[in-house]
Amino acid sequence: MSNINEQVEELEISIEQARKSVTLMNHVYSLIDNKDFDEVVNKGYFEREASRLVLLRSDPNMQSAEDQAVLLKNIDAIGYFQMYLRTLLQIGRMARDSIAANEETISEILAEDLADG
Repeated sequence: MSNINEQVEELEISIEQARKSVTLMNHVYSLIDNKDFDEVVNKGYFEREASRLVLLRSDPNMQSAEDQAVLLKNIDAIGYFQMYLRTLLQIGRMARDSIAANEETISEILAEDLADG
């Protein structure tokens, strides 16, 4: 019985952690759907700022090694932030799927325990 309780408890902990990831995913989707976020981040940062920085890489006044390094770091920052948001969405989708699977596993464990006991 103890082993069954431990299994169920571990699965319930996993479900709770997965729910937190799903909540975070939903927050990201809320941001994506927000017109202000779209204007400031999607269009302003991911598009216009990224384009501006790429164009600055060929600016004759920005050719020093230091200037180029700063530009590359800023371009990388945009990519990392965008990747962070995508990662939160991916983790959330996987977590959402794991909740259903873990709940089903709990039901199977408990049903098997009732049948045996």
